[in-house]
Amino acid sequence: MREEHLLEQKGLGKRGLFEEANKGTIFLDEIGVMSLNLQAKLLRVLQEKEIVKVGGSSPINVDVRIISATNIDLKNAVKEGRFREDLYYRLYVIPIFIPPLRERKEDMPLLVNTLIRKYNQDFGRNIRGILPEALNLLLDYHWPGNVRELENV
Repeated sequence: MREEHLLEQKGLGKRGLFEEANKGTIFLDEIGVMSLNLQAKLLRVLQEKEIVKVGGSSPINVDVRIISATNIDLKNAVKEGRFREDLYYRLYVIPIFIPPLRERKEDMPLLVNTLIRKYNQDFGRNIRGILPEALNLLLDYHWPGNVRELENV
């Protein structure tokens, strides 16, 4: 709920995501857990292409593209009344299915090396790679948390 409140404050209220991203793109992660109330507000912004700042009265025009992601089945959430059908069809323009990490083990070496480079840069380290034995352990694991779990390893 706290993240949702922050999204509402930062995105649909005072100068925030939508104003900053005007003429650009916003990425909304885990949109499937958004409350129906916030879904309605997001839909209104997308339809009317305007926001009203918290405490403000005059609308501000915004033109943004939305890229959204979720781990839940939105079609099922619509059927169960947990996700607005009109917002679903507004967002479901070009669906991209990314298989779970366990179904694309061939990506593991590239992902591991990308993460090593990232963490080398973030922490001022110079790790050059991963031992083949360690990579084999990673390849044998099921990865229920997908890439996020890999990042934490």
